[in-house]
Amino acid sequence: MSKALSLDLRERVLAAIAGGMSGRQAALRFGVSAASASRWRTLERRQGDARPGRLGGDRRSKHVEAHAEVILAVVDEAKDMTLEELRAALAQKGLRFGYGTLWRFFDRRAITVKKRQRMRASRSARTS
Repeated sequence: MSKALSLDLRERVLAAIAGGMSGRQAALRFGVSAASASRWRTLERRQGDARPGRLGGDRRSKHVEAHAEVILAVVDEAKDMTLEELRAALAQKGLRFGYGTLWRFFDRRAITVKKRQRMRASRSARTS
């Protein structure tokens, strides 16, 4: 996972820019990209400093989680439904989610469905 550059470095780049250097010159001097210097200037203007935001984390599950009751109700109606069948049923209700989105939704809840009964071990050959 990436790590944000230090606040100290950001402040030194911004101080150099405030001291009369161009953004490109300051970026070159401190070994950062010109785009980073530009973004830090924008951050400083918007929030008063160039402190980095939070990195990583889940930013999208709130969309599917907002409809959790509907999704779980559809699954309760037909427990042997595949994810593609679930997607089709939800589309009829006006909800559209990707296969992976629904998979992660159920994974967060530790909901798994075994589609077939486990088979007996074969005496003559290995079965998968």
